[in-house]
Amino acid sequence: MALAGEIDFDGWRRAARQLLGRGVPPGEIFWSTAAEDDLFGAGNLVPPGGESPSFTVPRAFVSLAETALLHRDPERFAHLYRLLWRLRDEPRLLEVAIDPDVAQVQGMAKSVRRDIHKMRAFVRFRRTKLDEADWYVAWFEPEHHILEANAPFFMRRFTAMNWSILTPEASAHWDGADLAIGPGARKADAPGDDALEDLWRGYYASIFNPARLKIGAMHAEMPVKYWRNLPEASLIHPLIEHAQRRMNEMVTDGPTAPNARPHHPHRAAEPPKAEAGSLGALRAEAAGCRACPLWEPATQTVFGEGPPDAPVLFVGEQPGDQEDLEGHPFVGPAGRLFDRALAEAGVDRTHAYVTNAVKHFKFELRGKRRIHQKPGGSEIKACRFWLDREIDLVQPRLIVALGATAAQSLFGKAMPVGKSRGRLLDAGQGRTQALITVHPSYLLRLPDEAAKAEEYGRFVEDLRLTRGFFEAA
Repeated sequence: MALAGEIDFDGWRRAARQLLGRGVPPGEIFWSTAAEDDLFGAGNLVPPGGESPSFTVPRAFVSLAETALLHRDPERFAHLYRLLWRLRDEPRLLEVAIDPDVAQVQGMAKSVRRDIHKMRAFVRFRRTKLDEADWYVAWFEPEHHILEANAPFFMRRFTAMNWSILTPEASAHWDGADLAIGPGARKADAPGDDALEDLWRGYYASIFNPARLKIGAMHAEMPVKYWRNLPEASLIHPLIEHAQRRMNEMVTDGPTAPNARPHHPHRAAEPPKAEAGSLGALRAEAAGCRACPLWEPATQTVFGEGPPDAPVLFVGEQPGDQEDLEGHPFVGPAGRLFDRALAEAGVDRTHAYVTNAVKHFKFELRGKRRIHQKPGGSEIKACRFWLDREIDLVQPRLIVALGATAAQSLFGKAMPVGKSRGRLLDAGQGRTQALITVHPSYLLRLPDEAAKAEEYGRFVEDLRLTRGFFEAA
C-alpha cells in the first residue's frame, strides 16, 4: 500500500480503515511510501467500492498513532496496523503496557517525543541577510520525521522573527505570515558563527553551577551528538575541568546574603492627598495594612489600578516578584500574557480595573530568588476587606475572577475553575455578574506546548465574553 510520504498519517488512516473493513490481515500488506510500490502483493489491492464498515477506536490510539508514525522505523505503518487489527477484538488492549505490540508502539512514540523535545532545546539560530532583511537560520539533524510537526512550535515562539530550520530531509521557513515546508538541505547551506554566538556562550557560562555538576545527567539531557551545533559546547570541557576548583572557592568564600530588594521609588515619597472615599484614599490606607504577616517581607502593598467607573473588574491571586518591586498589578510574565490575551479578545485593558485578591507578595526565599507561594485562607480573608471596598467604589457591571484564589475570595468559598468557567454567575451581595476563568500564570506553567496553545485559546474565548460589558458602558 503506497502512501504519499513518510508522515502521511491521513493516507495511512484511510487505507487502514478500508483494509480493516475488508478483512485484510496484517501479514498480507506491504506498506510503502514510494509511488511505484502501490501494490502490496498479488491480490492485495484494496478492492474499489463504497464505504467500509464503521469501526471505533479509542481516542488514545489516534493520538498515539499520530506520534508513532513520525518514527524513522520503516515498519511503523505495519506495527500500527497490527495494533489496530487487534483493537477490534481487544478494545482495552492499550491498557496492557507489557503487551509486545503496545510496548513497541509506545516506545516509538516516546522516542519521537524525546526527539521533539531535543529539537526545541538545541536549535540555535544564526543571523544572516535575505533581500536586505534579517533572517535567522538553524541547522538540525533530527532522529525522526519531526520537522513538520515541530515547526508550529517555533512559529509561535518566534512569531516576529523571519527564520528557517534546515534538516537533511526537509526544511521549514517562516516569514512572519506563512509557514512553508520545503526540501532538505546540507549543513553547508546554514550560515556560520555570528554575533549571537558570544551571547549564547556568555549566558551558558553565567548559569553554569559547578556545585550541581552531574556529568552523566548532563550527557543524558544534552547528548554529545548535538554539541557540534551548539555555540556553548566549546565551553563545556573547560567548565567541567575547572568545576572542582570553583566549587572549592565557593566553599571557602561561604554563603552570600541575598541582594537587598530595592523599594519602589514611590514608597518613600509623600503621596498626594486623595479625596476621602475615593480609590486614591483607599490605596493610601491600604499601604499601611498590617492585617496579616505578609506585609513584613514584601516590598509594598500592590493595590488595584484602572478607571474608577470601569465596567469590568479583573481580580487575580496576588502580586508576583516583579509586581512587588514595581508596585503595579499584572506587569510580570503573567501580566504580559494577560495583556496579549486581552488584545486578542478585543478588550482594552486601560478601560478595566485590575486588582488582586491578596495585596502583598507571598514568597519563599531560595538563595537570591523569591519563589511564589500560594496565599492561605487566613491571608485571603484578611485582604477581603480591601477587595470589597474596591468593588463598592468601582461598582463594575462584571467581575472576572482569574484563578481559584480570586474565585474563593470573591464568593467566600472554593469554586472549582473547571466547572465554573466560561459562564456568567451571580456574584452575590447585591453585586452584578461574575465570570470565572484561569489565571494567566497557569498557562505559563503548562509544559506541553500543544496543551498550552489550546488552553490559551480557551482563555481568550473567556475574555471575549467581557466585551459586551465594555461596549454597553
